[in-house]
Amino acid sequence: MLRVEQLDVLRGSKQVLTGVDLALQPGEVLGVLGPNGAGKSTLLGALCGEVPAAAGAVSLDGRALGDWNGPQRARRLAVLPQSSTLNFAFRVEEVVAMGRMPHDTGRERDAEVIAQALHAADASHLAGRSYLALSGGERQRVHLARVLAQLWPGGSGQILLLDEPTSMLDPLHQHTTLQAVRGFAERGVAVLVILHDLNLAARYCDRLLLLADGRPYVLGTPEQVLQAEPLKAVFGLEVLVQRHPERGHPLIVAR
Repeated sequence: MLRVEQLDVLRGSKQVLTGVDLALQPGEVLGVLGPNGAGKSTLLGALCGEVPAAAGAVSLDGRALGDWNGPQRARRLAVLPQSSTLNFAFRVEEVVAMGRMPHDTGRERDAEVIAQALHAADASHLAGRSYLALSGGERQRVHLARVLAQLWPGGSGQILLLDEPTSMLDPLHQHTTLQAVRGFAERGVAVLVILHDLNLAARYCDRLLLLADGRPYVLGTPEQVLQAEPLKAVFGLEVLVQRHPERGHPLIVAR
């Protein structure tokens, strides 16, 4: 289990996260919401060890995150950043194969995993193409396949961290991406996903953390978090909160 306790993070002299307590649970999708500058990406960076903590602790299975060596951590923890820079004309399969580097499962097994991960990300039809020839949304789906391949087939004790994985996607692929993420959680993976779309968060997340000015504002179920008062306080947005007519989760409508 990945846990942060009383986490503070500084950027220069500015405190960007304060007093964050959070534990990711196996089989759960935890969504992180908040306006621009609230500290969402900084929190993800601290959880994967890329951003140092000024105070508090980040631990994996009770051990400090820094005590895990690179391959050990990579087999347990995969990260999809907000943007992935890759300027070489690799084939799509070669990009996804980068997720298999921490493993020693052999070329044949890796090829099977790559094909399965591409299918899960609805990107099988991109196989054989140059990464540089893809659109932004297609590249995003290839990188999703890469991090899925890193943890494939997924299980309890693994963690998947995703920073706005739907930002460049059309509505259909926003849903297929989060369905793939949801499927990984159903295998026991603990997932944290940063989202801006409140209705996607309501549909696919088990719990939500709402950040405001680097501090946790509320943590709870979608029904507890997606209410008119906290959304007005954090986003400055007046909304109506209804029930989805088929699924029953909160449905957010701007007034």
